[in-house]
Amino acid sequence: MEQLNQTTSRRFILLGLSTDPQLRIIFFIVYLIMYLITISGNLLLIIVVRTNRTLHSPMFFFLTNLSFIDICFSTSIVPVLLMNTLAQDRSISLVGCAAQMFVSLGLGATESIILASMAYDRFAAICRPLHYNTIMSRTMCFSLAALSWSVGFINSFIQVYLTFQLPFCRSLDTNHYFCEVPAFIQMSCGDTFFNELSIYITGGMIAGSAFYLILISYVHIISKILKMISAHGRQKTFSTCASHLTVVTLFFGTVMFMYLRPHSKKNSQYSIETDKVVPILYTTVTPMLNPFIYSMRNNDVKNSIFKIFKNKLGPFN
Repeated sequence: MEQLNQTTSRRFILLGLSTDPQLRIIFFIVYLIMYLITISGNLLLIIVVRTNRTLHSPMFFFLTNLSFIDICFSTSIVPVLLMNTLAQDRSISLVGCAAQMFVSLGLGATESIILASMAYDRFAAICRPLHYNTIMSRTMCFSLAALSWSVGFINSFIQVYLTFQLPFCRSLDTNHYFCEVPAFIQMSCGDTFFNELSIYITGGMIAGSAFYLILISYVHIISKILKMISAHGRQKTFSTCASHLTVVTLFFGTVMFMYLRPHSKKNSQYSIETDKVVPILYTTVTPMLNPFIYSMRNNDVKNSIFKIFKNKLGPFN
């Protein structure tokens, strides 16, 4: 049996979301609009945080990291998807596919640790207010960010390397719209046990540990909120965490479902179709919603955005 991945001259065919011409046009328009909203929304949030000194806090430091990740995450996937949606040639080189897989997987792992860091920041602010500045010092914030990016891309390198050691036989048609590890495990004609084991171990260590830290942080936060006497105080404190909880639920719910379950060919058509639909949530929907979720629940961010637009539109008033 010929192993087609023995040379970098091979090209994979991304079959995309649909072969129907009319649906492909609809998908192109929808994804283009979502991508433009994602870029503009996250870029605006970064600008607002950087230009407003009142937002120079640990929480917004991590939030700008999250916005930058979302911009890069979408850019690593959506432009290729848009080109392949209307193009006749939907092939991608092995190097291009590996690069896309490396960037998207690295950014996804980095985002999970950044979200855990944001939960820890909320825990320190609400449960340890007197020691907050000491706990979330400048050094601590930069260390957590550096750890997030380093762990994310080291794990990505390992997973991409292991994935492209697999043999891909007979066909290089990829029933997906971007290069993702689960889709390539299903394509392989070799033994994928070690690859799946590696995903479970690293996924458990990174996503599982991050989710556990978030869960523990919010158990303490909710316990603290329930002990507050003032109803207004409880509502105000919980509102500062609600946006983060929303993002965590959207991101971890889909990512853990996607990666921490069996990916072998025995799961048949259901698994293949599911693996095409679920990533839409964390590759396009979540990055698009993040800046709106955070800005709508923060008066400082909303006031800064209004101020920017007011200054821009001032000459026309």
